[in-house]
Amino acid sequence: MAVIQLMRILFSVIISSVILVATLQAEPLDAPVVEMGKSGVSNFIARMEKERKAHVAFLGGSITQNEKGHCKMVADWLTENWSDVDFTFTNAGLSSTCSLTGAGRVDRDVLSKGQVDLLVLEFAVNDDQDAGHDRKTAIRGLEGIVRQYYRENPSGNIISVQYVNPGILENIQKGEETVSVAAHKAVAHHYGLPIVDVGQGLANEIAAGKMTWKENYAGTHPNPEGYQFASDLITSVIEKTISGETPQTVTLPDPLDELSYGNMQVVDPQVINWLGGWKHALVSKELLPMGQIRGDYEKFKAIRSDSAGDHLYCSFAGRTLGAFVLAGPDAGALEVSIDNGEWKKVELYHSYSGGLNYPRTVILADDLNNAYHQVAIRTAASENEKSKGATATVLYFVTN
Repeated sequence: MAVIQLMRILFSVIISSVILVATLQAEPLDAPVVEMGKSGVSNFIARMEKERKAHVAFLGGSITQNEKGHCKMVADWLTENWSDVDFTFTNAGLSSTCSLTGAGRVDRDVLSKGQVDLLVLEFAVNDDQDAGHDRKTAIRGLEGIVRQYYRENPSGNIISVQYVNPGILENIQKGEETVSVAAHKAVAHHYGLPIVDVGQGLANEIAAGKMTWKENYAGTHPNPEGYQFASDLITSVIEKTISGETPQTVTLPDPLDELSYGNMQVVDPQVINWLGGWKHALVSKELLPMGQIRGDYEKFKAIRSDSAGDHLYCSFAGRTLGAFVLAGPDAGALEVSIDNGEWKKVELYHSYSGGLNYPRTVILADDLNNAYHQVAIRTAASENEKSKGATATVLYFVTN
């Protein structure tokens, strides 16, 4: 009997321990929803107060691109609360693009528009579900945007916004932080930027029984209520900021990652030497007969190879070479040789390429010596069995 009683006690202890561990593992993440950073957006407030003029830009993926989303809601809030300020608003959202692509296009789509007093920056969802970036790449992409912005706008401000998808929300509810979210927060902390964690805010509301994912947010691309929830968090940073008397110059610290993409430049493929069946034309069904083409890209020209074995030759100075491509159902691969070295294969076909010419930036070479390099590129067949060809469609190359 004593043995049986002891076994029952031991069994009870084991079960209790398992329940305790499960409970601890299921403890939701308790992170701040809004962080004000070093000084909120005091430069932006000072600009509005002193000059009665301000330029606000929004940079991100399709969540940002939505013309009825936070870009409009934040803009409407600003014009209502600062009615005597002459505002300019720039929506630089581009569907499916990640922070790596953002580092390549921030100059063209944002910085070329003149002084930008406030940049609302959003890429956590696309760095997660579209690009699947590891921590290193997510940091390098976002930090590259931040450093480029401050070099052109040394008395500006940035708000770093992390939106949410089902996977990010599930991680928060399990007490975990998604790689892209953690990486982008690390960049924001390094530069003293305000942070808006929409996912954490939503998780808190769900835990309190005040909201649900399905009814009040409704998806990775939020419904109007979800966008309003996020917009209210963004504008709370502005509301809580104590104005400085005059805009202060932001002194950039050393990079969080010295190889981040803070010097990324676009290279027109027309300046590269072609060999083989490459053609250069406007993006259209004639150029890309397979797969849907988003209208955002039909105003651009691209170079296109329809078969394996076509070559490109160029030289560049820097540590990184990449390409912004449209990868459709027939996308193949690019093989790259740097300084007469071994050929490295880079797949273009993406998990979303099945019915769409999917826009993405691929890194062809990285972590190189900071010097001049000779590059050879050739088209090749994809190793992905779903690919229906060996094509390559390049809108532009990037160097860093």
